[in-house]
Amino acid sequence: MQGLAEVTGRPVRSAWSRSGEQKSNPKADAVVCAPMTMNTANKLAADISDTYALGVIIEMVGVGVPTVALPFWSTALDAHPSTRRSVAVLREWGVRVLYGPGEWEPHEPGTGGEQLVKYPWALALSEARRLSG
Repeated sequence: MQGLAEVTGRPVRSAWSRSGEQKSNPKADAVVCAPMTMNTANKLAADISDTYALGVIIEMVGVGVPTVALPFWSTALDAHPSTRRSVAVLREWGVRVLYGPGEWEPHEPGTGGEQLVKYPWALALSEARRLSG
């Protein structure tokens, strides 16, 4: 299995560029946020960018780069009012949240490990390709 750097031909970044440091990545055609936890969805919807990954997603939304989010949380977390509110906010911003019938649906509490095998990565990548034209 190839790693992300081998597939893209670019280094994987995990921290912001420092002042004067050359940017290593070209403009993104699209960005995928996956697996998006409830915590990530809530932080994004509240504009909290306390990690590099959150900051990149918020920045990409801000500059209009097509953004796809593929959730991963349990039905217990899904029942919390902030989850639906955060999904609605992200959709208002134009984020394509792959959530609901025919896309991704929450799993029963305690079964997350079992769900990873069938997590629909291809769905997120296909949607990112479609949105990027």
